Amino acid sequence: MSEERIPKRSEVPVEHTWALEDIYATDEAWEQDLEKLRGYPEKIAAYKGRISQSADALYEFMQLSDEISVITDSLANYAQRKSDEDTAVPKYQGYMGMLMNVYVEINSAGSFETPEIISIPDETLDKFYEDKPELKLYKRALDKLRLKKEHVLSEAEEKIIALSGEMGDSAENIYSMFSDADLKFKDAYDKDGVSHQVTHGSYIPLVQSADRELRISAFKSMYDAYGSFKNTCAATLGAQIKAVQFYSKARRYSSSLEAALQSTEVPVEVYTNLIKAVHENMGYMYDYVALRKKLLGVDELHFYDLYTPIVPDCDMKITFEEAKETVLKALAPMGEDYLNILREGFDNRWIDVYENENKASGAYSAGARVHPFVMLNHKDTLNCMFTLAHEMGHAIHSYLSNKNQPVVYSDYVIFVAEVASTCNEALLMQYLLKTTEDKKEKAYLINYFLEQFRTTLYRQTMFAEFELKINEMTARGESLTAEALCELYGELNKLYFGDGIVLDDEIKLEWARIPHFYYNYYVYQYATGYSAAIALSQKILKEGESAVKNYIRFLSSGCSTDPISLLKIAGVDMSTTKPVTDALEMFGQLITEMEAAAE
Repeated sequence: MSEERIPKRSEVPVEHTWALEDIYATDEAWEQDLEKLRGYPEKIAAYKGRISQSADALYEFMQLSDEISVITDSLANYAQRKSDEDTAVPKYQGYMGMLMNVYVEINSAGSFETPEIISIPDETLDKFYEDKPELKLYKRALDKLRLKKEHVLSEAEEKIIALSGEMGDSAENIYSMFSDADLKFKDAYDKDGVSHQVTHGSYIPLVQSADRELRISAFKSMYDAYGSFKNTCAATLGAQIKAVQFYSKARRYSSSLEAALQSTEVPVEVYTNLIKAVHENMGYMYDYVALRKKLLGVDELHFYDLYTPIVPDCDMKITFEEAKETVLKALAPMGEDYLNILREGFDNRWIDVYENENKASGAYSAGARVHPFVMLNHKDTLNCMFTLAHEMGHAIHSYLSNKNQPVVYSDYVIFVAEVASTCNEALLMQYLLKTTEDKKEKAYLINYFLEQFRTTLYRQTMFAEFELKINEMTARGESLTAEALCELYGELNKLYFGDGIVLDDEIKLEWARIPHFYYNYYVYQYATGYSAAIALSQKILKEGESAVKNYIRFLSSGCSTDPISLLKIAGVDMSTTKPVTDALEMFGQLITEMEAAAE
């Protein structure tokens, strides 16, 4: 026997797909805009030597940059979304390649921009603002650029850096095609011998199963596949980290961490303080591991036991339609304006809902200017309902920033990117806990809340520490072999989960299936964002309209100021460890509640 197979893209009903025709009605329209974009390198080059000479030239150049951003946004969103629908279709991979080629040409043609802007004396730039008041719109962008003065290279060197852009992205592109399109997994089998297809989209639901044999089978299927290519995965990840190190050294940063965080105006201490705060609160995780082992009633707890609910006989099946209805009710404290945007997304095909063959794994929101596009791989689980709330948080953040900010400030930085999504999740959880009367179901939800802390605050911090350590290893000249990566990953799992769980050999390979290690110090923001979101959800529920007003101001602010200041608008100070420590204390309180509920 075998369960129903994953459909082909052509078999998916249109109402379950995103409306990419809202960007371009046809592929031909995309190609016409690409041809238009090919004319911009020449336009950019015409401003060389002029933008430092007059306010008018600088203003025109900044407007031209905005124009390029708008057309590139449409081209990239259409090509990438089409590619993600079915990664085995070469046409849209080709589109991305063609777009990248033009983008590299634009960057190369504009390599004079940063050095020339930085060369403008302060008094001259002040005079420009007097002569051309419209230029003040770009003052923050220009000031931010000029802060990088010590890391900007000569014009010739900047041109080489620009030309290397496509090469620098190669490792991520190779990994994506290998993991999403080429890698296949053996079927998993349950206790009755029924086969289950293992894909990136089906893996988590399989290891959430109450059937331990199915969990073990899926776990081994996933890691046996990656294990067969562990040296390839190590070489690819090593190439990625070497590229990150190259760019940070070329720009004279003290470390790759400083280089990555300075681009988003986040102090390095925010990253290191997160790891420190979590290390100081490992006891809560060890308590949770012990509780999970006790409630599952197993002699040994394994990593394939970490996702299955510890409350038996409470398998919550939630269809996509039911998930939408519940999310709308849970987010009611956000007010009608917020809910109307949510409804618009639900009703007008912002979302690509279900898995199909060769569709990219996971879920995300892409903030296109026409409107956001959300990719899901919905599986009718509680986790998938939270994923819907999460990604629509991103989508509404993008929608409000695009609507309320000029082009130059409409794209919020990644440090604040996870706040809106996880705030939605926190509101959804607290709604469910409040409205659920069934004691067993409430215990199930408390466990789910605990799992959010485990997977977001602890696990993502572990990822962040792993990423920091492999960058440090590369900086010291050490090779990132498969053996070295597995050894490090095993040590971190031992530290974060303690002695109460068996350190399965397979889990030491988990680094090979995490795409975020190709995103250059991205993952820590899931943990900081989750901490901020817990604080903001509490403010919204306790303070009501005034807190919502400040929160919407934050969502509407794009990158109009630095991210720490943006979150202060919403009411959270991430320059301190308090939000992280408070969130971890809540985790400890939930463990106590879970122990009582289980009894």
